[in-house]
Amino acid sequence: MTIDALELAFIPLEDEALRAPVRQFLEKTLSDMPADRRARSWMGFDAEFSRALAQQGWLGLTLPREYGGAGRGPFARFVVSEELLAAGAPVSAHWIADRQSGPLILKYGTEAQKQFYLPRISRAEAFFCIGMSEPGSGSDLASIRTRAVRTGNGWLLNGSKVWTTNAQHSHYMIALVRSSGEPQDRYKGLSQLIVDLSLPGVTVRPIDDMSGDAHFSEVFFDNVECPADALIGEEGNGWAQVNAELAFERSGPERIYSSMVLVESWLRHCRQQGGGSDARLEALGHITAWLTVLRSLSLALTAKLARGESPAIEASLVKDMGTEIEQAIPRWIADVIGAEPEIAVSPELRRTLSYLEQLAPSFSLRGGTREIMRGIIARGLKLR
Repeated sequence: MTIDALELAFIPLEDEALRAPVRQFLEKTLSDMPADRRARSWMGFDAEFSRALAQQGWLGLTLPREYGGAGRGPFARFVVSEELLAAGAPVSAHWIADRQSGPLILKYGTEAQKQFYLPRISRAEAFFCIGMSEPGSGSDLASIRTRAVRTGNGWLLNGSKVWTTNAQHSHYMIALVRSSGEPQDRYKGLSQLIVDLSLPGVTVRPIDDMSGDAHFSEVFFDNVECPADALIGEEGNGWAQVNAELAFERSGPERIYSSMVLVESWLRHCRQQGGGSDARLEALGHITAWLTVLRSLSLALTAKLARGESPAIEASLVKDMGTEIEQAIPRWIADVIGAEPEIAVSPELRRTLSYLEQLAPSFSLRGGTREIMRGIIARGLKLR
């Protein structure tokens, strides 16, 4: 296997036309939200905002109309996602369900699962979290120990997950579990279950981060009785399914734009100072060059998704490079501000910068660590 060349891709005009109404909606909705709150963006939870988006028809864009979606393609979602992230909209309530849980159910789910979950996702009535990482396993998903055992009525689930985004707010988790064999069997014997997090035996414990937020949680399963229809796809096919899911997770524009509200706030500061010093222009040049290339790569991945392909390796490349620039932006801006101590900086800009400096280390962890991404890329290039 080799990494395919990522061709130049363009957004179709009918999808680009979504940009103006979305931007108008966001200008009205977010007008009173300060930058340090908007900087949370796809980590910012607001169920009412997600429902307002759903009322506009901007959730479930890639899901078929017969399941409550808009029947459009990945480019439509790219445009809406790009505008949401650039504006710093609080999207995390619906984000995982819209980005990957819905498409995964559409691809592997039964007809009953599609009929039940997909309309609820499109109406922002069903929020999902991802049950992959475990204590002692991290990004090494093949070594998981959470076990689901068949019973006369369904599945008995025991184990735990960690670093689970928004588990405390979610209705469901799509969990990667071991349904047969032992951890040393690695890729064999893995399956995926849709777990109702309100079931007896499920315990969710939020994890506070350095910024004082609690985006992540530990989730414990103690003899949780899941129904037979909790299985999604085929038993034992979990490894192939989870890789298809991760291609959705790693290929989106959210791997580029986590620091965009900070960039916007800093540019406003620079204009107020009458333009750019050499240091400001150099930092802006770095940011612009990186984002231009990464946006083109992300659009090329979207084109692959639009053709029904699963660009898992290419998505790992963009995810690795994208999180590198996301982490660099706060550092570059902090260096420029620190080199100009005589120039006053607004409290709002300082709060925004401080928040992202604390959050940035997590950018290369979410969706798989940098080491895991580079291992996938190396295997794709037959280097290991």
